Amino acid sequence: MDIFIKQDISIKEAMRMIDKFQKRGLFVVDEQKRFLGTITDGDIRRYILQNKDINGSIKNVYNKKPIFIRAEKYTEDLAKKIFIRKKIELIPILDRDKKIIKYVSWDETFSDGQIKPRIRKKLSIPVVIMSGGKGMRMEPFTKIIPKPLIPIGDKTILEIIIEEFKKYGMNSYYFTLNYRGKMIESYFNAIKKDYKLNYIWEEDYLGTAGSLKLLENTIGNTFIVSNCDIVVKADYREVIKFHKKQNADMTILSSVQNYKIPYGIISFKKGGQVIEITEKPEYTFIINTGVYILQKECLKFIQNNTYIDMPDLIKKIIDNNKKVITYPVKENDYIDIGQWEEYKKTVDKLKI
Repeated sequence: MDIFIKQDISIKEAMRMIDKFQKRGLFVVDEQKRFLGTITDGDIRRYILQNKDINGSIKNVYNKKPIFIRAEKYTEDLAKKIFIRKKIELIPILDRDKKIIKYVSWDETFSDGQIKPRIRKKLSIPVVIMSGGKGMRMEPFTKIIPKPLIPIGDKTILEIIIEEFKKYGMNSYYFTLNYRGKMIESYFNAIKKDYKLNYIWEEDYLGTAGSLKLLENTIGNTFIVSNCDIVVKADYREVIKFHKKQNADMTILSSVQNYKIPYGIISFKKGGQVIEITEKPEYTFIINTGVYILQKECLKFIQNNTYIDMPDLIKKIIDNNKKVITYPVKENDYIDIGQWEEYKKTVDKLKI
């Protein structure tokens, strides 16, 4: 099976395997392939939020008291009951030696369509998509059309972003517009939509956060802000739940990203004496994805008709003793559409 891992592998490698196999969890086994436990993206997220080293092993992270079913007791009805009660994604089936002989997934178990117990209350939170920039990273394309209308397959970037949010029932959207905004407005007025859409116009360029001030009297108490050139495949019900549980004023969705330097890195002493050369090292960073959950109170830190970028707004919020937290997602759950070198990768990721 492709989702077995040993307990001595690193957190980073476990994250890669979860991404690779598109599962929310993996099974931890010993050298004899006996079942030891499970590790999920949620386990890893909680570990990262403790600011711990992701190069460490999963030994102290994985769940050592997991749910499983003995082969002689397995029935589909039992699996359904466990899935509904425990709200988990996978259940391993063990033989008498505690070895996994197979596993069952939620999706396969409920594929008959008779029961869809995972359907939860839809989110009624508005989404603001910052769509007024000039898209200079995507020139010369953006000299002709605005970046939010750049096609990926038969859809625009904006439509793909909205589709991701609509999975969670979000039905109210705001576009902040400036550069070639009339083209964006005309396009969306012409297409068939099953959601509410409002246009917010900047008179001048107000940066990546300034136009949010224009929503102060109309937006709800909690809302989502997204850049117009990224897609973040998060479970937004869990994100909002986390935001509210932490009583946060702002939640920044972040992503674990690994960067490999394509050269040997030289370490040397004063005077030039070489100590060592590290060949093509890889570094891990937690990066800002460009998606945020905000409380409306944060808008008071933006002045009317004043240019301000999001990093400066975040600094103001922090400096005023407001609570800003982060919610990390997996590497492959963050898709950057806003630069040419990532464009082809995006098409492949979205399987268009």
